[in-house]
Amino acid sequence: MRRRSIFFWKGVGSLILLVGACQSPSPPDLVFTQVQVVDGTGNPPYWASVRVSEGIIQDIGELQISPADSVINGKGATLVPGFIDTHSHHDSDPSPSVLAAVSQGITTIIIGQDGFSHIPLAPYFDSLSLKPLAVNVATYVGHNSIRSQIMGADFRREATGEEIAQMTELLTRDMEAGALGLGTGLEYDPGLYAATEEVIQLATVAAAFQGRYTSHIRSEDIHLEQAIEECIRIGKEADIPVQISHLKLARKSLWGKAADILKRLDEARQDGVEVTADVYPYEYWQSTMTVLFPKRDFTNRASASFALTELTDPEGMIIADFTAVPSYEGKTLAEIAHSRGEDPVDVYMDLIAMAQEVPGESVIAKSMTAEDIFTLLSWAHSNVCSDGSSRGHPRGWGAFPRYFSKMDSLPIEERIRKMTSLAAEHVGLAGMGVIEVGAAADLVLMNPETYADRATFDQVKRVASGILSVWVNGVKVYENSQGTANFPGRIIKRMSK
Repeated sequence: MRRRSIFFWKGVGSLILLVGACQSPSPPDLVFTQVQVVDGTGNPPYWASVRVSEGIIQDIGELQISPADSVINGKGATLVPGFIDTHSHHDSDPSPSVLAAVSQGITTIIIGQDGFSHIPLAPYFDSLSLKPLAVNVATYVGHNSIRSQIMGADFRREATGEEIAQMTELLTRDMEAGALGLGTGLEYDPGLYAATEEVIQLATVAAAFQGRYTSHIRSEDIHLEQAIEECIRIGKEADIPVQISHLKLARKSLWGKAADILKRLDEARQDGVEVTADVYPYEYWQSTMTVLFPKRDFTNRASASFALTELTDPEGMIIADFTAVPSYEGKTLAEIAHSRGEDPVDVYMDLIAMAQEVPGESVIAKSMTAEDIFTLLSWAHSNVCSDGSSRGHPRGWGAFPRYFSKMDSLPIEERIRKMTSLAAEHVGLAGMGVIEVGAAADLVLMNPETYADRATFDQVKRVASGILSVWVNGVKVYENSQGTANFPGRIIKRMSK
């Protein structure tokens, strides 16, 4: 027998509704003992016991144990809040165990990214209520998705006032259903063709619900500076908090200038725009072959040559998916060009043409430097994300442990905060990502000394080391490097205005 459960958390500037299913009758209390607690707030570690009852943290400190309690002896391990992935594609995982996420310690994923989301949201939320995942799920409304629904194939232009009004209706419907806000992917079709004013009008609608704006900005390379200015303008004119998705400097002439970008974002914050960012700790991105052509001039050899010299290179572009010729998958563009005895620029244009005839492609390409990445990650207003899924790029299995181990010059409490409460704050879920009385028991028992990524481009699906066990809403979902086949994840909704 199952019963529906509803919880409310009230944080600063936000009210969050969590809806899910829990087992009846109530399970025994969990009591974690002999654990070092890093509570997600930035406080230094401390030793305590933690009591969990019906999925909620009930008490912290020196606790009395009753015979009815289920005691978890941490044996000196570290107990931290479950990690919050503010830019995730793990909902594409065919398994409800979402092993790629939980094996890193991720307990909440934020989807509806890059301008694409389930629409309408209400039926999707209903489906998750009936068949929950091992993780909690919250979502944005995707601008590309609602634009596609209104404009169809005729999207290579600015929207009319009537079309924007129709998009507003769809956005309002899904904000009322509990979306976190509006998400754009302005580097992708059809959002590429949207005027800034269109986005501002829609962002203003999300702001009326106390929602937020997250954006894969219009350019991460050629026109990065202009894209950041556009994002700041949207935040200012719509009066809405702005999160820049997977912030990066993906143009060789920009390398080494991360501090300049952060200086501009700090200026915007001083001007009243609440701008933040998430970052994944890899020099490689994953997207489509066409994303490096902002003018969509795929037969322009000069544009293709620029992409393969300034934005990446043939040795650094890995073909991840290619339905037209599956044998190309896993090879670099340089390797394919060599096997064909052709110039990489010509091969690049030919692969795009082939993919237009037989759809289905993606590439993983190197465009960033480690120095810039960790400068961005060190910013006071950036948090960690994966931008990952269960296949393709190793970030889907290793982003969080990679950040944690690479940034070991920072105190553990600051690294955990960037993965938990700061991430929650940046998507408007204040009160999550913490070990506090009254918070959800999304918890990770870990060994900080051995927590590290193991996934590689050759072996993508390797779980991280150092994660001992993971609980979502007080139910264990991961132990001994595998899922437990428990699916206690809840839907996280922003309340209607």
